[in-house]
Amino acid sequence: MGHPPVKYSTPPKTIESFHQRLQAASNNLPKRLHQCASYLASNPDSIALATVAELADAAGVQPSAMIRFCKILGFSGFTEMQKLFRSTYPQNWPDYGSRLANLRERGAESPSALLAEFIDAGRMSLENLTNTVDSRVLDEAVKALSGADTIHVIGLRRAYAVATYLAYAFDKMEIPAMLHDSVGRLDHRHAVRPGDVLIAITFAPYTEDTVALARHCAEAGRPVVAITDTVMSPLHQLDAMCLSVSEVDFGAFRALSATLSLAIALAVAVGAERDRKT
Repeated sequence: MGHPPVKYSTPPKTIESFHQRLQAASNNLPKRLHQCASYLASNPDSIALATVAELADAAGVQPSAMIRFCKILGFSGFTEMQKLFRSTYPQNWPDYGSRLANLRERGAESPSALLAEFIDAGRMSLENLTNTVDSRVLDEAVKALSGADTIHVIGLRRAYAVATYLAYAFDKMEIPAMLHDSVGRLDHRHAVRPGDVLIAITFAPYTEDTVALARHCAEAGRPVVAITDTVMSPLHQLDAMCLSVSEVDFGAFRALSATLSLAIALAVAVGAERDRKT
């Protein structure tokens, strides 16, 4: 049996410190508490809006397990954790669950209703982006990428669209870039040379090839810029510049509204910084 999870004596005071503590605590948790950690990391917006019973049900645990996890993080209970998120997150957010329920009642199978739901999910994802991306890390990533000899980009499965867009944008700005796409199961890790920087993009369930290349580059001393979802991502365990994106999903589908917006901003910022240096 492993050691019992460490229980913090005081609660985190900011959303940033909450996520830092969530990452630290997740390394030594039993199964049910790890489910709590994974769900809260992936759905921070739900903390401000849902009840403890709703969060527990979504995480697949009993409410008592969710409350216990809150106490491990240093909160007196769920109410204190929710208070932190309600005081930090915008108060004018609409009740997303109620709005979707109303759309379903009116016939969510219609194309217009589906479009409305995906627009709503995209809008909330974009709002989340202001809370999940650390501006200091973004500045650090732009600085590293603007000074790279070659920018390597990898993003497979759902992240492939983002990776190809970045490679396209860099090419149009005449910035040396290489897209790693795993075609033919070819391994191009040795193409990442000293002076190069890797952009690795992956979301849960995390793509093994993406994580492997990021780990190889980190171990070789090549800078890694990670675009990922939560502090539970394996890319957070590396010495990487992590830009976190939380996409709101509808059903089993999750668009890339916020991720593509981040990619556009990153590419344009890198291009502008390289032009400024020349």
